[in-house]
Amino acid sequence: MHRLWAMAILLAIGLASLSPRAAPAQQEYWQQSQWSPEEFKRLVDEWETDRDAFTPSTRTVLPGQTVVEWSYSYIDNRYGFDTHSLPETLVRFGITPRLELRLGWNYEVGGGGNVVSANEGSEGLDGLVLARESRMLYGLKYELSRQRGWIPQSSVILEGFTPTSGEVTGTQPAATYVFGWELPKSWRLDAAMRYSTGNILGDSFNHWGPSVVLRMPLNERWQLHAEYFGVFTQGEEMRASRAFFSPGGHVMLTPNLELGLRMGWGISADSANYFTNVGFGWRY
Repeated sequence: MHRLWAMAILLAIGLASLSPRAAPAQQEYWQQSQWSPEEFKRLVDEWETDRDAFTPSTRTVLPGQTVVEWSYSYIDNRYGFDTHSLPETLVRFGITPRLELRLGWNYEVGGGGNVVSANEGSEGLDGLVLARESRMLYGLKYELSRQRGWIPQSSVILEGFTPTSGEVTGTQPAATYVFGWELPKSWRLDAAMRYSTGNILGDSFNHWGPSVVLRMPLNERWQLHAEYFGVFTQGEEMRASRAFFSPGGHVMLTPNLELGLRMGWGISADSANYFTNVGFGWRY
């Protein structure tokens, strides 16, 4: 079954690649935005992936554009088997000046779910046994506000995660609110709160995922960041608190191709020892 979902996603990507170029939609976007030509050119040039950190970008994809993201995560779990997560596919379609649609698919194997990538479902694998599962992601992202003084740039992400293989059968909803400010020297401070539900062996509970990241551009191509994020359960019989410190960065190989690497270490007793995540994003 998961192969069918993977083929469907690849077909969607292929169809998107046949869509008209984004220039007419971008021109209309600029005319409606009331931004100066300089501000709009910067927005077009400085696009962002959501996979670059646990905290997603505050920006949506421009109308008529598509951003495709892939990554691989390795998690050295403190207890049980290590986790491998790939390809963490996320396809983002710009629909209107504030709205993007999202579609993705991922496969995980190990002794614990992927708790280090915000665009994947929260923990769902039993840490005591080696398990395999795959999930389809679908949803939307909507820009709520643009930075004006102390008013932050902000967006909300609403998603569903439906299993396509494995023992888990229920759909997992998730909601994320992300906001942030641009600081002097083009540094940015972004924060997010993610909420999702969980169910393990009939035990239903809530996941809360706070995060904050400081993004520091070195030049037009290189950017570094330092981040704190956590995943905390509420109402679970075996309540867990997982927190991480995570540095990382990315390089723009071309104006439309980003390569990123991040890593992190658990800073609470329930956290994994460490993780690594490498991936890239492609805009067209």
